[in-house]
Amino acid sequence: MIFRQLFDTTSSTYTYVLGDPHSGEAVVVDPVLEHRQRDAALLRELGLRPVASVETHVHADHVTSAWWLRHEFGCAIALSDTSGVSGADRLLAHGDRIAFGGRHLEVRATPGHTHGCITLVLDDASLALTGDCLLIRGAGRTDFQQGDAHRMFRSIREQIFSLPGECLVYPAHDYRGLTVSSVAEERRYNPRIADPVAEGDFVGYMSNLQLPHPKLIDVAVPANLRVGRPDGAVAAPSPDWAPLRFTVAGIWEIEPAALAELSRPVQIVDVRAPDELGGPLGHIAGALSIPLEEVGARAATLDRERPVVAVCRSGARSAQAVVLLQKAGLRDVANLAGGMLRWVAEQHAVQT
Repeated sequence: MIFRQLFDTTSSTYTYVLGDPHSGEAVVVDPVLEHRQRDAALLRELGLRPVASVETHVHADHVTSAWWLRHEFGCAIALSDTSGVSGADRLLAHGDRIAFGGRHLEVRATPGHTHGCITLVLDDASLALTGDCLLIRGAGRTDFQQGDAHRMFRSIREQIFSLPGECLVYPAHDYRGLTVSSVAEERRYNPRIADPVAEGDFVGYMSNLQLPHPKLIDVAVPANLRVGRPDGAVAAPSPDWAPLRFTVAGIWEIEPAALAELSRPVQIVDVRAPDELGGPLGHIAGALSIPLEEVGARAATLDRERPVVAVCRSGARSAQAVVLLQKAGLRDVANLAGGMLRWVAEQHAVQT
């Protein structure tokens, strides 16, 4: 199975991608709107097709990209049948299964943080995505949004701590950089709800956290109750000046064939050393020679109204050039995928 854990630094949210490499089907859990392009790029790079995006609960600290993923990939949106959302394709009940290829996730109702909290357990019980119910050495808040410490105590003890001790625990959030735990670890070391802790102890602990409300709660909750559907028009998934592909590295790329056929005028910036332009690979006609170490200083000489395509031998140096040009304020910048090696291999015209 393919398994990836992704992170949003603003809300300390984990997004999970689980995929079946044989069928290519995948599930995305707790996606974040600001990272929709990153997540889409990862899915495409891994050759995965999402069949569902699943929310472990209605989040209060970020807006989901579930609606955008459905718009982009056609995947279903799934949440608990007690979450109170509108616009979902599938409402999940305790015991339901979410299939992806030959694998599936079992839905366990774990209310307490909200009414609609669920935990997702992989078919072999090797891992559990616990949302905001059980955290690593902690538990989700119960002081707003239908929170109930008594229900959370029972949810953790009955639905999560009943899993095998070696079952890995992956929460929806962590604020200290911790990424994974296990059922056995939490039963032994979690200060809020380890095995010796009684329900009254847990309730007392949770009732005295005295934490501020999430800053985005007034924006995030209404948006998430409509599964992230925007109020206005949908933003274009990519720049419109060329057929580009967003990469997990965080930059836009253009294929050699697309650049060769592009009718719109662009600035081609070759960031190799000057003597490389006359080497065996040659260079693209009209390319500007700006070595990588000079890109930052000479970015101001480029026309900001015309897109820029950065080029090097393999696409590595030019990828860094894209980052430098974007930092310099240029908006429409892309990397030539594969660099001159692919340009020549695909038999596009060069000058020597």
